[in-house]
Amino acid sequence: MSYIGKIPTVGNFQVCDAISVVNNQAAYTMQVGSVNVSPESANHMIVSLNGVIQKPTDAFTVSGSTITFASNLVTGDVINFIQILGNVLDLGVPSDATVSTAKLASTSVTAAKLNNDIISGTTALTSEPADTDEFLVSDAGTLKRIDYSLIKGAAGLNKIVTNTESSGHDYINIDSCFTSTYENYLIVGKANITYGNTNIGIRMRSSGSTATGSLYSRNIAAMFASSYSDAAGQSYMAMSYNDLITADVNWFFYVYSPQLADETRLSGMMTSANLHSTSFSGYVATTSQYDGIQIYNANTGAGDLNTSKVTVYGLAQW
Repeated sequence: MSYIGKIPTVGNFQVCDAISVVNNQAAYTMQVGSVNVSPESANHMIVSLNGVIQKPTDAFTVSGSTITFASNLVTGDVINFIQILGNVLDLGVPSDATVSTAKLASTSVTAAKLNNDIISGTTALTSEPADTDEFLVSDAGTLKRIDYSLIKGAAGLNKIVTNTESSGHDYINIDSCFTSTYENYLIVGKANITYGNTNIGIRMRSSGSTATGSLYSRNIAAMFASSYSDAAGQSYMAMSYNDLITADVNWFFYVYSPQLADETRLSGMMTSANLHSTSFSGYVATTSQYDGIQIYNANTGAGDLNTSKVTVYGLAQW
């Protein structure tokens, strides 16, 4: 008879060598031609003890080449014969698509057998995904993959960088935060003023240098006093109307088009425990392009900035 694949091995019926009974012993080694043999199971054997065929698993068990009777044999017992009923069929390697999930034990596939390109969740991503990293999505019930670059920053605010300072300082520089990725930006910050008589202002930066000329035009409204002030040709854009005294201050402002060859515009608000709130807006009277910003203590040395934190967000295009 012809076979597809490996030919099954059958037959090879064997009768074990004679075994002498040892008084009060239940376990014996099976051999054929003085070589240990190991039946597949007790059900693959015929065992005769004292002329009586023994029932597999009840009257005896087998482990490797050892047969163990249910009770100790005694002097006078005779193991008439042990016959091994051939080899179990060796089916070889199953054909493709012939093993169903029902045939797999629940613990038969471990992580050691899984390739590193499958989705297992055993490794954590500790930073923002790369643009070419992929996510799985269900598209009308069909599982598809999509690059991170196609879904990141789909709308709203996208955090770019946070700068934190703990000790006294006169300014906070954040460089390389403005790029061609976003046209407009939101800056959110806070600081503690440890000395009095200071204004907090804004200056633009480019390639690590601060724009300090008379470039800034601004207007400020102090909400607590219904006061208003405007000025042009300033060396910085003030966020506060009057000098601050010791206080915690918070601010936010928008920066419009710092990367375009056009006037950079700004608008925002500052609040403090002493002066309540001010709103401000203005522009930089130059068409220079900027890639960074400076939060500036206008009265250098008189009002140090402490425990400050500034975060830059890119605004997704509308």
